[in-house]
Amino acid sequence: MTLFDGITSRIIETPDLNVNILERAGDDPATAPEHTVVLIHGNVSSSLFWQEIMQDLPRELRVIAIDLRGFGGTEHAPVDATRGVRDFSDDVHATLDALGIVSAHMVGWSMGGGVVMQYALDHPTLSLTLQSPVSPYGFGGTRRDGTRVTDDDAGTGAGGANPDFVERLTTGDTTDEAPTSPRSVFRSGYVAADYTTDHEDIWVASMLTTSTASGNYPGDGVPSENWPGFAAGPNGVLNTMTPRYFNTSAIVDLADKPPILWIHGTADAIVSDASFYDLNYLGQLGIIPGWPGEEIAPAQLMVTQTRDVLGSYTAAGGDVTEVALEGVGHSAHLERPAQFRQALLERIGYVGAPADPAPPTEAIILRSAD
Repeated sequence: MTLFDGITSRIIETPDLNVNILERAGDDPATAPEHTVVLIHGNVSSSLFWQEIMQDLPRELRVIAIDLRGFGGTEHAPVDATRGVRDFSDDVHATLDALGIVSAHMVGWSMGGGVVMQYALDHPTLSLTLQSPVSPYGFGGTRRDGTRVTDDDAGTGAGGANPDFVERLTTGDTTDEAPTSPRSVFRSGYVAADYTTDHEDIWVASMLTTSTASGNYPGDGVPSENWPGFAAGPNGVLNTMTPRYFNTSAIVDLADKPPILWIHGTADAIVSDASFYDLNYLGQLGIIPGWPGEEIAPAQLMVTQTRDVLGSYTAAGGDVTEVALEGVGHSAHLERPAQFRQALLERIGYVGAPADPAPPTEAIILRSAD
C-alpha cells in the first residue's frame, strides 16, 4: 500500500488530461483560499512524497497534492519543453479550476519550485514556498547573472540523463544493486547520508511512477558543437528547465508579490553551487573528460542565483524568508519535517498552537520588505 492512513486519491478531469490528486479524508472542500495549501512534487517523484507532511499539517487547513503530467496517477501526456514548465503549471491551474479553487498557498519542491514560480507569474497566488527549487534561471548552462553560457545550452537537458537510470525506471527496478538504481539515487541525491525512514519503499515506488515514454522523462537531446557534445531538444521533462526555455526571474517584477518561503538544505547534492547533477561541475572535477575550463563552461551557482533573485524580489517590495537547514539534503520535508512544518505555517500566516519544537534560530534568515 502506498497511501498513508487518512490520505485519499482521486482523478480530476480537466480539458487536457485527467489529473490525480491526493487529499486528506475529512478536509472541507469549502475551505477558504487562505487556509488551502497546494503541494507540487519534483522531478522523478510524485505526490506520494508529500504524505507525511500532509498528515502533520493542522486539520483546519485543506491540503491537496497534485501529480504532474507523466508522474504518479496523472495521464502521461507529452511535455512541450519549448514552453518551459508551463505545461505543468497550466495543468495545475486547470486542476484547481476544476476544484473551484481560485487561489491558494503554493508549495513546490525542486522542479515543482519552478512550476509554482511560473504559476505565480500567470495566476493569483497567496504565497510561495520553494523547497530546494530549481534556480529561476533554469538547471545548468548559465552564469551567475543568468546569461546563457552557449547559444544552444550545451550540456543541459535530456542528453545528460544517465541511460541506465532511465532503463531502471522503465523496468521498475526496486533494488540497490547499482549506483543508477532509483533506490540508490534516492539515497545519494534526494536526502543527506544520515536520513533514515521506514517509508523508503514508498518513496522508491513514487519515483517509479515516472513515465519514460516519448515526450516525458527525460526527453530528447540534440548534437552540439560545444562541449560536452549535446544540447537540449524541444520535448520532455529535463528540457523544460534548460535556460533556453525556462526563466522565472520575472517574479521580481510582479505587481502583487506573494510572500515567499525559500527552504533548502546545505548538503543538497542536486540544487547547489556545486551540484553533482551539473555537467559543467562534473567536468570541473574531471569526472567528465575534456572540460574546456571555467571561462567556457562554468559550473552553475544555483543557490547563489536564487538568493540574488529573491534579494531583488525583496528590494522591489517583496517579503522573503530563507531557511537554510545545516546538513540537510534535497528533501527538507522528509529530513526535517518539524522545521519544514513550522516554517510553512509561519509563512502562510496560520495561527495555532505549535505542535513541534522551533527550528534552531541560526537556520532562519529573514529577508523582508520591512
